[in-house]
Amino acid sequence: MKTHFIAIGGSAMHNLAIALKDKGYQVTGSDDAIFEPSKSRLEKKGILPGEMGWFPEKITSDIDAVILGMHAHQDNPELAKAKELGLKIYSYPEFLYEQSKNKTRVVIAGSHGKTTITSMILHVLNFHQKEVDFMVGAQLEGFDCMVKLTQENDFMVLEGDEYLSSPIDLRSKFLLYQPNIALLSGIAWDHINVFKTFDDYVEQFRKFVASITPGGVLVYNEEDTEVVKVVENAENYFRKIPYETPEYEISNGKVHLKTEMGDIPLSVFGAHNLLNLEGARHICRQLGVMDEDFYEAIMSFKGASKRLEKVEREDQGTLYKDFAHAPSKVKAAVKAFKEQFRNEKKYGFLELHTYSSLNPVFLEQYDHAMDGLDEAVVFYSEDALKIKRMEPISPDLIKEKFKNDHLKVFTNAEELHAYWNTLDKSQGVFLMMSSGNFGGLDLTK
Repeated sequence: MKTHFIAIGGSAMHNLAIALKDKGYQVTGSDDAIFEPSKSRLEKKGILPGEMGWFPEKITSDIDAVILGMHAHQDNPELAKAKELGLKIYSYPEFLYEQSKNKTRVVIAGSHGKTTITSMILHVLNFHQKEVDFMVGAQLEGFDCMVKLTQENDFMVLEGDEYLSSPIDLRSKFLLYQPNIALLSGIAWDHINVFKTFDDYVEQFRKFVASITPGGVLVYNEEDTEVVKVVENAENYFRKIPYETPEYEISNGKVHLKTEMGDIPLSVFGAHNLLNLEGARHICRQLGVMDEDFYEAIMSFKGASKRLEKVEREDQGTLYKDFAHAPSKVKAAVKAFKEQFRNEKKYGFLELHTYSSLNPVFLEQYDHAMDGLDEAVVFYSEDALKIKRMEPISPDLIKEKFKNDHLKVFTNAEELHAYWNTLDKSQGVFLMMSSGNFGGLDLTK
């Protein structure tokens, strides 16, 4: 099968391209910019485009499938040529469904926790050498590629994202998967640039639950009131399995899960991660993994990339980075950090980087998000606001919306870096939350 990727360099797209190459497909692609690690990984597989840009001549009538990434625009010249030739054009999730429509599809959805839960499930299955196809949005220890597609595996585990499928398909990605087994971890307003109201956002999850195949299974977080409302109002038939935060304790700086089989020591921390773990356990049960085997495997799970991930520093300082940027994720990460490090001085840094997080209306969702930290810092770039064509935001507005007068607010990367360099990293613990990189800050030094 001959496939062509428009915007092959994306974090998800390049993984799918590699998976198809490994499956024996003929793969080509284009992009106007490709960064690491995508660049090296595509080059290693021999599918890195020879030059950057869009080349309509690459689109030929013998291509079986064109896969269109979100990074491309509706007026992309390669897309126009594909339409002209009448080629089959797939979004990323649409193509994944085509690859898995004859398998049992397990879809992990929710505003927060879905990457970690999917990673936990894959870690457990990998530990016990149970083969499944999968797609997950973060790099996981022990896996070379975060997409796997085979002919023979019976199950496919998919991280289900509520964001748009492609520039020409404005449905939420997870609506294309039609899960046989699903999990819903939580609902907290995000992607305000697409879903203008909270109800618009919740509607995507109502549709997701409605898309579960008849007689399927939904594992859901019963501690989330919005999730419970969606589940209780669903009209389609499926089996409902609720879960909640399990009992645990922290001793000698380590989290111990309290189970019928005794105390289970874990390598992750935070109540939200214990809640994620419980959801993963129920999904693994559906896949034939007994609780005893689940606990045996999960002890060695160190977390998904950039999810409360410990950074190895030259000075041995204690620093964790987290992809947290949405308000619910920031609050969960801060809560976990305060609970884990009760006696240390705690520094929290948050970069407001996304369209939603820089919107004055949405900023109200961050109220008290940084409370309880000894030093709390918020950084956003005035240049980023200009690039996004957004109105300026004052540091005072940030303090007002966060309801925290003690916040240190930086709008200039150089000033942030200067402050960072004054801190003794061997004293205290540091939580760095961003989907960006704090203006190029090196967290290892």
